[in-house]
Amino acid sequence: MKNKMFNIVSVIFSLLLINGGLNKFLNYMPVPEDLPAELLNDNTALMEIEWLIPLVGIAEILGGILIVFPKTRALGALVIFPVMVGVLLTHIFVAPSGLPIALVIWAILVWIIYENREKYLQLMT
Repeated sequence: MKNKMFNIVSVIFSLLLINGGLNKFLNYMPVPEDLPAELLNDNTALMEIEWLIPLVGIAEILGGILIVFPKTRALGALVIFPVMVGVLLTHIFVAPSGLPIALVIWAILVWIIYENREKYLQLMT
């Protein structure tokens, strides 16, 4: 039962990542009107670095695809980890209203990392 729940949560998490990554290229999700000015300034600065947003989008799509499959889930968690650090820090320092959702997403990522801990130990030996 635990394995089935873990797989379902992992697939939902991966779909969230793939959706976020595709939106960076296709811009199909509307930007909320009530974003804090600091967040808009940060996003504008990130968009000035032309290669950064596509890179994050590729990482989200690739990480999401890898997390779908149990065999590559550990690698997917490593691919998406730096992006998730940025998401968490953004919600801590710039847009705290989204912090509860960011913490739930982080809890899922930590669960994926914990469940694959044996695979990571092989990297450290």
